[in-house]
Amino acid sequence: MPIHSRRAVLFCLFAIASLAVLTNASAKGEDAVHIVSGVVKHVDKDTKKVIIKAGDGTEHTIKWTGETTWHGTRDGGEDIKEGSQLTVRYTEKAGEKTAVGIEDVGKDTKKALQ
Repeated sequence: MPIHSRRAVLFCLFAIASLAVLTNASAKGEDAVHIVSGVVKHVDKDTKKVIIKAGDGTEHTIKWTGETTWHGTRDGGEDIKEGSQLTVRYTEKAGEKTAVGIEDVGKDTKKALQ
């Protein structure tokens, strides 16, 4: 078998193995984490959802769960209100965004300026 044919076979095997690894990672449900920062337009504590308006004008409706981590706020976001500055790390499945972590960055900014 000529050397360039062996290279082609090796390349194909590598491509198939790479595809199998990527497919396996997707099948395990490993979700990409996205980040959005912006101003809170609305908070619904009953449904555990927040609407954030990002700097580019887009609005993101994101729900939180008991597994969501909170930073810069107390009692699981009890002091979050309209006008708060948040950074949210979230995953998205079937168009629904679920917060992994929420940080109130407005308080940090105020502290840094003092």
